[in-house]
Amino acid sequence: MMNKIHNLISLFNFRKLSKPIGVLLALLVCLVALFWVLQKVDRESLSRSWSAALDEPFLVFLVAVAFASAFFLRAFAWKTIIPRLSFGHSLSAIHLSLGANHLLPLRLGEPLRVVSVVRRARIPIETATASTITLRSADIVTVVCLGCLAAPGAFMEVVGYWGFAALGLALSLCAFGFLWMRKLKKINPSAMELPGPLVFFLTASAWIAEAAVIWQCARWSGIELTPSEALFVTAVAVASQIVAIAPSGFGTYEAASVAAYAILGHDPGVALAAALITHALKTAYSLLAGGICIFFPKPGALGHFRLMKHLGTNQISTNELSPQAPVLFFMPALNEEETVESCVKRCPESVLGRNVEILVIDDGSTDRTAQRAKDAGAKVISLPVCGGLGAAVRIGLEYGVDIGAAAIAFCDADEEYPPDELENLIEPILSNGADYVVGSRFLGTIKHMRPHRRFGNKVLTVVLSVIARRRITDGQSGYRAFSYEAAANAEIIHDFNYAQVLTLDLLAKGYRYLEVPISYRFRTKGDSFVKLGGYLRKVVPAVYRELNTV
Repeated sequence: MMNKIHNLISLFNFRKLSKPIGVLLALLVCLVALFWVLQKVDRESLSRSWSAALDEPFLVFLVAVAFASAFFLRAFAWKTIIPRLSFGHSLSAIHLSLGANHLLPLRLGEPLRVVSVVRRARIPIETATASTITLRSADIVTVVCLGCLAAPGAFMEVVGYWGFAALGLALSLCAFGFLWMRKLKKINPSAMELPGPLVFFLTASAWIAEAAVIWQCARWSGIELTPSEALFVTAVAVASQIVAIAPSGFGTYEAASVAAYAILGHDPGVALAAALITHALKTAYSLLAGGICIFFPKPGALGHFRLMKHLGTNQISTNELSPQAPVLFFMPALNEEETVESCVKRCPESVLGRNVEILVIDDGSTDRTAQRAKDAGAKVISLPVCGGLGAAVRIGLEYGVDIGAAAIAFCDADEEYPPDELENLIEPILSNGADYVVGSRFLGTIKHMRPHRRFGNKVLTVVLSVIARRRITDGQSGYRAFSYEAAANAEIIHDFNYAQVLTLDLLAKGYRYLEVPISYRFRTKGDSFVKLGGYLRKVVPAVYRELNTV
């Protein structure tokens, strides 16, 4: 049976669908529909409707968002059923099907949904097919039920007995798909989950989102619909697509929509203008999104937004350390002449029996930072121009690896972090209890941090915790320590900053993470380089890139 299904699906490709008979049939239907539309549409209403929409570009954007949200909900529902299917691949496959349905007759884009996840996500063909049949038929059943609830008498008047015959067919397909899924789950319990209340809630929510699109497009045409009436028009228009022949269901969509509006007492010419605007906006989105998803199959239209679940923490043993191997403590500094000397002098000369080598990385300072650091007894690496904090930390880690340091730590040279608490961070590294240690301000003490910075740190840390799939209390701390192995394998992909990408990189590679409390005092001299706009503009893309390269 599986071979037959595979052979059937393999028939659906663009080359074979371009056979003359299919193209001619679709063209004929489109011409007939176009002739009907030109005869029936109120051109003045259509022009007025377009003008109203163009006068409100922000509302057009919101309509697009509402329409897009429907497919995000469906993608999440599909992923809920097939856990190993990533959200990106689910969303991409649905949009490929959506775009193809607007180009191909007889809704022949649907098999692309199956083909996409089979080829791109390596989902078994029977799993993809059974889940697609179930979800698509449940889609139809749900929207028909919503239409009946919104306006039972009107819905019956529009669709008649043929409509309910189609509903019976959809219910039969839904039952068939469900039984098939249950059989597959018995064979492989982890392959899929049976649809539950959440799936049906998401499906209903998707149709409500599409009803919002119709509601707003009707307003642009001068038709005021109640939410239930918008849901009724949606149900009728969608139900008509079961028998759609032309690409995008052109003609049948408009005819069904006009019939629904007419039942509600609205002028058919104006209703046709509303239907055309609605269909045009949906088609534009479908073709654009479908086209994007053709070229971005991996990791999908969105990519990963969290570390993969299988990237757990491994016990990475520390190499045998030489008794003479020092601890490297480095400080990135940019125009910190007022504070760098004090920071260097506060560094301990040794920790846990190991000498501490102090390094200041002068990141293109235009003041006397380098000289002050040398006067205080630190080794200095001076960069000709400012390369960014991320670049400075990268240089510091590379230097520590080059000298064979037993452990490597750093903090900012602005007196915010206490260099004399170095031993607290180094001890878990040297005792082989951790590979990557972060000094947490929120586990220790904080003095004089401004409320907006405290709030911003908390928000960004919560986001990082969700992305990293573990509890983190201080995602932006500037006080960190590394084992030799962690430092040697750490990758900082952005010169601007290091905080989030470095943590995600080391966690993804299995290095053991630990937070220790530190004392913190907000700087009283100099200026922070961190500006919210620049931070979000530069760091967010770097985090996204990090997540999609691990």
